[in-house]
Amino acid sequence: MTQPTDPSPSAALLERVFSDLGMADDMSDVDAVPPHPVPLPSRLATADLAWASAHAVSLMVGIRELPDPDRIATAYRSDRVLAVDGIAPDVWSAYSGFWRSADGWVRTHGNYPHHAHRLLTGLGLDLGASGDAVRAAILERTTAEAVGVITSERGLAVPVLREDPHLDARWRATPLLEVTRRDSGESRIRSRRGPLVQDRDAPLTGIRVLDLTRVIAGPVCTRTLALLGADVLRVDPPDLPEPEWQHLDTGHGKRTTLIEARSERFRELLAGADVVVLGYRPSSLDRLGLSAAALTEQYPGVVIAQLSAWGMGDPDRAGFDSLVQAESGISLIESPDGDRPGALPAQALDHSAGYLLATAVIAVLERRQREGGSWTVRTSLRRVAAELLGMPRTDEPGSEREFDPGAHSAPFDVAGRKVTTARPALPGLEFAAPHRWGSDQPRW
Repeated sequence: MTQPTDPSPSAALLERVFSDLGMADDMSDVDAVPPHPVPLPSRLATADLAWASAHAVSLMVGIRELPDPDRIATAYRSDRVLAVDGIAPDVWSAYSGFWRSADGWVRTHGNYPHHAHRLLTGLGLDLGASGDAVRAAILERTTAEAVGVITSERGLAVPVLREDPHLDARWRATPLLEVTRRDSGESRIRSRRGPLVQDRDAPLTGIRVLDLTRVIAGPVCTRTLALLGADVLRVDPPDLPEPEWQHLDTGHGKRTTLIEARSERFRELLAGADVVVLGYRPSSLDRLGLSAAALTEQYPGVVIAQLSAWGMGDPDRAGFDSLVQAESGISLIESPDGDRPGALPAQALDHSAGYLLATAVIAVLERRQREGGSWTVRTSLRRVAAELLGMPRTDEPGSEREFDPGAHSAPFDVAGRKVTTARPALPGLEFAAPHRWGSDQPRW
């Protein structure tokens, strides 16, 4: 008798995803294997995580063609192929990185000007201080002291820690994609079209998505929904500029507008949305009346998709992929020499969270068609990190597969700028051009 074999790491992850979404009986081909591993070499199973995350979206909308592993790797490293007028942007601030402290290591994030300002203020440095000044200021403090003074000014810094298997096991005991349904007391369906997945190339046509996200994970989610035909409107506050490169990297197919969240026009946009994607700190959303509970109560039938860095149990805490890697233990696992912290070969927590949340949005839109109600789906970068830390790993990261990333990039004209970006990870589809940030009217 042939003994059953254990599923591959990517198949096991896909099975978990569709089980969380209540769609396990509807899915097939979760055990399909890529023609070769996704070329994202690391000790942790980054390649399997990336394959499963991108493939999940394809499976959910009925795309049976397998994704190209090289295309997935390029999408995950999209900042490496991005060019604006032929120039590759500098995507990291001098204030973002690993810094040796008196007793360990600290990871900081200062890409946004207001975060850089807070970091320097916490360290007692003048605005515009050099990276060397930051290095010296952190080196004279313990890790706890350096993190403490920076975070006391609401700057972003975390200790670089070793993994905690017991903590990660507790995280993995919770759903990777948490789904909740609220009975709205109404039978009406908010979308302006019939059942989903009738059109392979644009199954979300007619679905309105209000995008309240920044940086990578949330924008990857909403970019994927736009790729599948949704009308995505990204809304940003007028007083918080977005780095141009960051929006161009993930803004494909979306309209983008600037409007205050407390305005009447913003509430009108909410009332017309089928899906609202939230990516800001949960506590900030609560103060604006934009929590999932408030939105599902006020707008029956809406689907809320929420991403956070550290999960709903830490609602006041801001974070980014690099910080979660550092504090969860990933950075020390990926150390190049057993001393200095390292990193995954891409911001894989961000990208995977984005694809997985997009998969969840499509799933609950399907379920809403059948069951009615309002729906909330959630995940966090920390939860994705715990999943990765529980997957099989190797002693060494392996070698880099050589391929031409240019074959997986596409040119666009964006308001007269020549922009080159990565092409979609989903097979058979192509992005529409990003719009210039904040250039559209606040309307559906």
